[in-house]
Amino acid sequence: MDNSILDNLEYSAEEGRIAFKGVPYMVIRPDTVVDFQKAVEAEVGDRVAEMMMAGGYTGGSRSSRRYKEVFNYSDEEIVAFMCRMGGEIGWGKFEVEKLDVDNRQLIVVVKNSPFAEAYGDAENGVCHMIRGVMAGMATGIFDTEVESEEVLCRAKGDELCRFVLKG
Repeated sequence: MDNSILDNLEYSAEEGRIAFKGVPYMVIRPDTVVDFQKAVEAEVGDRVAEMMMAGGYTGGSRSSRRYKEVFNYSDEEIVAFMCRMGGEIGWGKFEVEKLDVDNRQLIVVVKNSPFAEAYGDAENGVCHMIRGVMAGMATGIFDTEVESEEVLCRAKGDELCRFVLKG
């Protein structure tokens, strides 16, 4: 299989655990995440966006920091690796549209987001976890907090999802 993540997963039957480079992962269906998202949304409304984003943010910032400190990746290598990884773990086909480290700008498009597909029709973007991962990663490479926005979303009827991040 030509998938750098799946080809390098470590599996321990004794522990019931999978990991990539020592970092634990789990396999979960998109509709499970989206059903959780919708249940939280029913209770807290639009605040669900920031709550779901927070989870993604943590993962994105930890990963970008680890790739920089442990593997000595450049900013460009971090973005390329994490976007390739997004596709390899089934989060859609990620493409970097723009990366300008000096001006702290990142634009990433995602085709076939499983979050948007599982969510169905929506008035606003729903891929909050992807937005969070991208924001966490961008915060790490830009070394400052960022604004992040999903300006296009498949759930809104757009052809793809587009994330704009600015530091």
